[in-house]
Amino acid sequence: MDSSIKCSVKNQLSVGAKSYDYFDLSKVLERLKRDNQSSKNNGSESNQSTTTFGSISLADLPFCLKIMLENAVRNLDTKNITEHQVQALLEWPLEQQKKGAKNDCKVAFSPSRVLLQDFTGVPAIVDLAAMREAIVKLGGKPQDINPLTPVDLVIDHSVMVDYFGTDSAFKKNTDIEFKRNKERYQFLKWGQKAFANFRVVPPGTGIVHQVNLEFLASVVTTTEKNGRCLAYPDTLVGTDSHTTMINGLGVLGWGVGGIEAEAAMLGQPISMSIPDVIGFELSGQLKEGATATDLVLTITQQLRAKGVVGKFVEFYGDGLTNLPLADRATIANMAPEYGATCGIFPIDEHTLRYLELTGRPTEHIALVKEYAKAQGLWREDGCKPAVYTETLKLDLALVAPCIAGPKRPQDRIAIRDAKSSFFNEPDFNNKNLADTSLEHFASEGGSPETNNPKRKVKPDYSTRELQNGDIVIAAITSCTNTSNPAVMVAAGLIAQKAIQLGLTTKPWVKTSFAPGSQVVPAYLKKAGLDVALDALGFNLVGFGCTTCIGNSGPLPNEIVTAIERQSLTVCSVLSGNRNFEGRIHQQVKANYLASPPLVVAYALAGSITVNLATEPLGYSTADEPIYLNHIWPSQNEVAEVMAKTITAQQYRHYYADVFSGTEQWQALAAPDDATYNWPSSNYIANPPYFKEMEKRKSEIKPIENARCLALLGDSITTDHISPAGAISAQSPAGKYLQELGVKEEDFNSLGSRRGNHEVMIRGTFANPRLRNLLCPEKEGGYTLKLPSEEIKTIYDAAQRYKKHDTPLVVIAGKEYGSGSSRDWAAKGVKLLGVRAVIAESYERIHRANLVGFGVLPLQFLEGQSAEKLEITGKEQFTIENFAVGDTHANMKIISPVGDTRNVKLAIRIDTPVEWEYYQHGGILHYVLRQMTGDTQA
Repeated sequence: MDSSIKCSVKNQLSVGAKSYDYFDLSKVLERLKRDNQSSKNNGSESNQSTTTFGSISLADLPFCLKIMLENAVRNLDTKNITEHQVQALLEWPLEQQKKGAKNDCKVAFSPSRVLLQDFTGVPAIVDLAAMREAIVKLGGKPQDINPLTPVDLVIDHSVMVDYFGTDSAFKKNTDIEFKRNKERYQFLKWGQKAFANFRVVPPGTGIVHQVNLEFLASVVTTTEKNGRCLAYPDTLVGTDSHTTMINGLGVLGWGVGGIEAEAAMLGQPISMSIPDVIGFELSGQLKEGATATDLVLTITQQLRAKGVVGKFVEFYGDGLTNLPLADRATIANMAPEYGATCGIFPIDEHTLRYLELTGRPTEHIALVKEYAKAQGLWREDGCKPAVYTETLKLDLALVAPCIAGPKRPQDRIAIRDAKSSFFNEPDFNNKNLADTSLEHFASEGGSPETNNPKRKVKPDYSTRELQNGDIVIAAITSCTNTSNPAVMVAAGLIAQKAIQLGLTTKPWVKTSFAPGSQVVPAYLKKAGLDVALDALGFNLVGFGCTTCIGNSGPLPNEIVTAIERQSLTVCSVLSGNRNFEGRIHQQVKANYLASPPLVVAYALAGSITVNLATEPLGYSTADEPIYLNHIWPSQNEVAEVMAKTITAQQYRHYYADVFSGTEQWQALAAPDDATYNWPSSNYIANPPYFKEMEKRKSEIKPIENARCLALLGDSITTDHISPAGAISAQSPAGKYLQELGVKEEDFNSLGSRRGNHEVMIRGTFANPRLRNLLCPEKEGGYTLKLPSEEIKTIYDAAQRYKKHDTPLVVIAGKEYGSGSSRDWAAKGVKLLGVRAVIAESYERIHRANLVGFGVLPLQFLEGQSAEKLEITGKEQFTIENFAVGDTHANMKIISPVGDTRNVKLAIRIDTPVEWEYYQHGGILHYVLRQMTGDTQA
């Protein structure tokens, strides 16, 4: 087989009056069987494959790998994608059936589009602007740097909850958003003009993943060429981890770092090993009281326990018949939380119904159905499951109401256990904490031993002091759940019933409602549920990813004073997907993920120490205790409201002019120049990556006598490495901004300033909850400057090291870099002078980001760790000579007293293409040299 396969396996598909070409997967298999048999008959069997293709059925291949197979065939060029890769994809089911066998073949995946949000998108466009300037110096033209793959950027991460609980909150927050982010928005408008294949969805429209689900995604893409129309699966990569939400629609895509995304934008295929695919069988149906949020938290816990990092998860089984597409999208959204590269669902009738509901054209829906059936991508009940690496099962009927927290999405807690879990949390469990909360409980008519208190007098909450366990933030936010009409309607119905019974939100709770698209408040208003949500303080605060990304805004002064005066452990409850330490709000230590209706319920209860399963949320106007089951809506109630209020016309209306934006957006001025003139700005600055770039790549050199900048434990997230939230006035970033004359109230967030490397370097490792074991007595971004052993901020120490040309390393435990696909978590450490990271294990995206920015990822061998090797961090470290393709390197460790020992480490540069990137100092440098014809050493 050779590249002629692209002609021989083409077929035609007629849908209505239109004809489409497509690469027929069944013909690909037939061709391979024929070629394989011919080779055997001629006695010239290829060395590349010894498979008996006659035993392979297309039905054995998982849904996701069929999409990858089509992608490989369509992009077959004998250079990036070869016959061997196509064969390896088809052989995959047989490889899985061989115990202990693994196909290590690398494949190149070329997504049909790239998706950005503004926190990660701004630095990506900054990099492209810098590359335009750099390529001119290397002899090229600015226009040589252009996205070759279509790119959509949705501005959704910049709105903050400064105002809440009033009808004017939305307008005020939007006005502040434009004031704070004017420079960034003008820059993005310049990019929209300057770059081809680049569209911007303006602020105030929605959250990137919900806009993608409801509007941008096509499921099946078409392109016109030479008068013919080619149909193929919609695929993408995105700079947000939760790009996987689109997997619920049967679209293959996942989150990558901004660096990888830029390479994809510039036409570079993504090199990857053919993944293991974990099959997850769903059966049964959710019971009354259980929501899609409860289901995804259950699945997240189950898959995290299994261990699926770097793997694809594919859901199958007859339970999918009872799982609407919005529920599937909720599950797919949280693939980063359960650690998988993606969590994909097949195409079936639910897919078509959702496309119809969201206003997609009838003729396109027909194409999706016919194409899926022709390619074996269509699911029906009773169909034979594909071959999977391993399988898991879940009966949907076993799912119970739950939350997750207080620090990780996978730490699921049944509602009835939330109270005791809070008291038993090691970081929170102390005598003062327990006593305070129990005294508070007793003062309201109960006792520590009583599960069902009876009251005679309604408590007066207006004069009550803040207590440990109190919920100070309750936010209906994030695309994970606001894209799901069932849980949004349920939240509205709970609010409505609560108001009717005389319940109110506790006065210390900051409430907010930030939906993922303009359709959500439209159908809530049509149902009359907006009035009740507003009455409880869940007024619209903006369209964007607010609390979930750390844009929760300031707490009232009296709340902050109470927290600080008493050192309280207070809580947030949000309908988001992330609750890592320091992410939601720097003064809120315990954070819990919950469904929107439970967010409302907890706002009514006011404390995580109220057991929602057995204790009242509050008291009616008649002083009767009101329990959760009194106001919880049935599935039928929710379905009836949805049927009456949600229409395709709503989606068509709100997405009709999605790229136009508000008057504020349209009024923004932007230059027309091909290159950016880098005006004086503390938001946008020309990065230093290419300033001393040479035309040729340099040789790989050992890392000699490095110092440890940070010695870290397990589960260090990208939020720990590069936080996105508020900027402290006392931090290096805060001091830098003050030196520039920026007032503290205008700091904005670290996420919003990712276009300025000076701010971001100072914000690296600046999470207030970071624990650097080099100085365990200090919490936050501090380290021990060696050998003097002075305690310094990590930024200040790095600058001191840089003056003496001292290379740096970071040493960490398991799951290093979990969380968001944050390119600055790699860029920041590189600009601080870190040459290598040594960890027990890595999350997929962050490892790739490190390589993509020229930082060497090394891994302790199985059974080893910094602790077991008695590494204190005060030693000097030399990574001795290693070469391209090496799988291991020797690390020489010199103790403070001069003792020397050697440790063998695994090199986590996993593909030949990644070695190319590392040799060049990163992906961007590789692309620049490739464009000017200088990729060779």
